[in-house]
Amino acid sequence: MTTHNNTIPNIPELDIYLVGGAVRDQLLNRPIKDHDYLVVGTTVEQMLSLGFHQVGKDFPVFLHPKTKEEFALARTERKQGQGYTGFACYAEPDVTIEQDLLRRDLTVNAMARNTYGEIIDPYNGQQDLNNRVLRHVSEAFIEDPLRVLRVARFAARYHEFGFTIADETMRLMQKISESGELNSLSAERVWQEMQRSLTEDNPEVFFNVLRECKALSVLWPDLDNLWGIPNPAEWHPEICSGIHTMMVLQQAVLLTKDSENKTAIRFAALCHDLGKGLTVSELWPSHKGHEKSGLPLVEDIAKKLRVPNYYKQLALKVCEHHLHCHKAFQLKPSTLLKIFDQLDVWRKPTEFDDFIIACKSDFLGRLNFEDRSYPQAKYLKEAMFSALQVNAKTFVEKGLKGLEIKEAMANARLAAIKIVKDKYKID
Repeated sequence: MTTHNNTIPNIPELDIYLVGGAVRDQLLNRPIKDHDYLVVGTTVEQMLSLGFHQVGKDFPVFLHPKTKEEFALARTERKQGQGYTGFACYAEPDVTIEQDLLRRDLTVNAMARNTYGEIIDPYNGQQDLNNRVLRHVSEAFIEDPLRVLRVARFAARYHEFGFTIADETMRLMQKISESGELNSLSAERVWQEMQRSLTEDNPEVFFNVLRECKALSVLWPDLDNLWGIPNPAEWHPEICSGIHTMMVLQQAVLLTKDSENKTAIRFAALCHDLGKGLTVSELWPSHKGHEKSGLPLVEDIAKKLRVPNYYKQLALKVCEHHLHCHKAFQLKPSTLLKIFDQLDVWRKPTEFDDFIIACKSDFLGRLNFEDRSYPQAKYLKEAMFSALQVNAKTFVEKGLKGLEIKEAMANARLAAIKIVKDKYKID
């Protein structure tokens, strides 16, 4: 059996529908990543008799014996506990396609297509799709706190199409945020939604939506705190630290289209100014020492969300050293050497590129700074590359040992950095 974008598997014994995101993205002429198939009017036993393998624990999901595609039985759900797992599932043959679609989050995700190509759309998903509106299907929306994050992510993904969130849906999202239910979400699920949003072209929309519905103050209060905290107008014409952070994230997106570590760089962009939230208001708009004061806050969110170690390490480096990067031309070669040591460029030279991109994003992510040059990036890369050419073997062959080698290498690296500095005619 071969399945194409516009083809539903033909299994005569089963009433099969294509559902959810695949139908939505077909109608938007977007690439389809996953095909979700729904089977109506059948039983677990019949699926097993046809050779399907059951894999769903909470509700009946099956893998096709040959293609390994997923097929779920139509079901209804009833809230019986806290969080996004507290649901009782009913998946008997009398569940209709309309009943199954009713339990879904948004009308644009609550459409199905049958084997004849007909769209089943009981909740006006096509109308909302045409009007570019993200709207909840039913009041049951409020029963699943994960939907706050999902809607925010959809808002980010479809921002380029002009989608907005319906006012009544935003009110339900605020109600969920205020209910305490967001605290029942596992760290893995929150991070999964956040990480997926960071792959989109407009991840700032994800965080702005979470802030609007008061979810950001629950999920990441240190980031939420940045809104309303001023910066010096000379360097930050946009003034607000929260707005600046979103602008930095936008620049990080532009600079990481083809980067292997783009989501890690974008996460670092979010974390770089967290320390400004700790500055006492009497000292505003100055934030002296915010780089180091932000480090525990990066550690906190990384631990809370179980962020991958590379993301955390990069975010810590950017948080502590982004101002050093901006002031590179003013730093002594000896200071640069210390920073290179702290960034561990000797063992991880490729990670230095990610660090530079995040710092450049910070510099450009300011009102009217977007087109400014950032020669610091080229200078620092040249200085690092030059120092990287120093090889221990040279000093071993000269008969040096232990600490002598370490000291000789440091001096040689310092000399290499000085040569680059002189090349740039920096006083």
